Amino acid sequence: MTKPQPSGIFLPMRQKHNFSRLLAMAAILPALALPAAARAQTDPDLTSKLLIAILVKKGILSPADAKSILQQAQEAASAAQQTAAAPPPPAAPTSTVTVSSTQTPDGTIHVTYIPQVVQDQIATAVTTQMTAAQQAEGLPPATPVPSWVSNIKISGDFRIRDELDLFPHGNDNTGAFVNFNAINTGAPFDVGPLNTNFPPQLDVDQNRDRLRFRARLAIDANLGDGFTTGLRLATGENDSPVSENQTFGGAPSGVQGGDFSKYAIWLDRAYLAYTPDLPDGYSLKLEAGRFDNPFFSTNLIWADDLGFDGVAGLASYEDEDDGVTPFLTAGAFPVYNTDFNFASNQPMKDPSHDKWLFAAQGGTSFRIADDYADKIGVADYAFTNVAGKLSAPCAVITSADLCNTDDYRPSFAQNGNTYMFLRDISPVVLGGANGTTPIDEYQYFGLASSFNELALTDEFDIGAFSPTDIWLNGEYVRNLAFNKTDVAAKAVNNRASVPSSAPIGSIGAYAGGNQGYFIYANIGDKVLLQRWDWNAMIGYKYVQSDAVIDAFDDSDFGLGGTNLKGYIIAGNVALSRKVWVRLRYLSADQIGGPPYAADVFQVDLNAKF
Repeated sequence: MTKPQPSGIFLPMRQKHNFSRLLAMAAILPALALPAAARAQTDPDLTSKLLIAILVKKGILSPADAKSILQQAQEAASAAQQTAAAPPPPAAPTSTVTVSSTQTPDGTIHVTYIPQVVQDQIATAVTTQMTAAQQAEGLPPATPVPSWVSNIKISGDFRIRDELDLFPHGNDNTGAFVNFNAINTGAPFDVGPLNTNFPPQLDVDQNRDRLRFRARLAIDANLGDGFTTGLRLATGENDSPVSENQTFGGAPSGVQGGDFSKYAIWLDRAYLAYTPDLPDGYSLKLEAGRFDNPFFSTNLIWADDLGFDGVAGLASYEDEDDGVTPFLTAGAFPVYNTDFNFASNQPMKDPSHDKWLFAAQGGTSFRIADDYADKIGVADYAFTNVAGKLSAPCAVITSADLCNTDDYRPSFAQNGNTYMFLRDISPVVLGGANGTTPIDEYQYFGLASSFNELALTDEFDIGAFSPTDIWLNGEYVRNLAFNKTDVAAKAVNNRASVPSSAPIGSIGAYAGGNQGYFIYANIGDKVLLQRWDWNAMIGYKYVQSDAVIDAFDDSDFGLGGTNLKGYIIAGNVALSRKVWVRLRYLSADQIGGPPYAADVFQVDLNAKF
């Protein structure tokens, strides 16, 4: 036979093996049992691949075993060559079997050709060791794994966190921080002069220590012909789009948790994706459903845990010669779909006010020099129908009454955006001495500004200090749809404090804005691959009230939302390849309006599989 070309396989020698590793090879053992001709026709390099899987990845053979097999293979090759030199017996074919191997000073064996005798001995060795390990552990014989199992991937992660939320002295606790989300997701609030109660308020003065956790389980499947699908389940105190945290012991609302009650699980991802087979250098991915953020970005605009609903396409081209990889991402995402039966207590229904995000991002990554690389992207995130609209004049007698623009209120919000009244409430009076005494004025609130966010994102990698990585990230955003004069005329929050000398009924000047940026530097190991790998970061974030929609912003900085500025310091240390610790400190102050500050300390223990 003609000697195959060297495959150049490096086989790092391992010291130990165990039954779990052996059992993992059960699925590929049947391939070793194929006739040599069949393997060669199927994939000439299959033997090499199997050898890598068995010896390199699974550590089946010890150094002594590897040397022994190679020595036997060499002896067999020598015997075969001697036999080939003698006259062959009648009707018996001749063959030449050779093996080549070397050993480097660090103990690595370099095998350039794997003859059939070695392949057979590997299969025999693996089978023998698996059988012995099974018998030792009292387990039944392993059976081949069905082929469909290799197309299914199960993964997950778990995080336990101790979080300390601190509010420095000086925060305005006189009723300035209204919880608009609580009002808009519940009953409207009576803003009439007869109501002397405070609206729902955010905590701005009482420190909290929360022990929290996050658990996620994902199943992804390769459907063949370029199609994949997946599902992911996650924890969460509610269906918040920006957080999957669950506080041990629950909350006063009693929705879940407390007294060792069980916790809810949410459908966090559900998608179908298609990646066609394209010429070298070109890539395209189309996906639909609920999937990860497809855009190159930071958590200045999109929270890390945020999922996108809708459809998206990601295309790129990699030019290996000049190291430039341009990319384009675009998508359409339904933010809110109007209740099909709105308004439920009226025979004639109101038209829908569906909210959408249409987004596109273009950019490129490129290598400036051997040790320097950069990635830059420019995106436009255009929202429709998210701004509030004043309703037609409507009479509101009870909290159950509806007005025709009630669906313009956000279905979820954090804190920071500017709000306006949604209802144009017609005067309704009680019959009194003068007939002018007003009654309840139940009100909902909508965003005072439209949002069309233009974002510039950059990541700069410095490899000159290898093996230590250094990389810099930055993002700038500007809301092009923001009109300060228009917003100031109807804003009910984000106003400066009124001096005590001001006339009764005076309101403070509007203090909102439409710009934001986030810059941070990182050092260490970009990917934590083994114990004691580490990295650290320090950054500064500045995001004005209406630069972005606060509902989708980071939920940790300033305890979530916009109209905040401050510092972030964090560090990660790996305890193993799958477990690591993170410490993080976030210090935020409000930019405009009444004084507010929040310091957040987090200690995380993370694990993944």
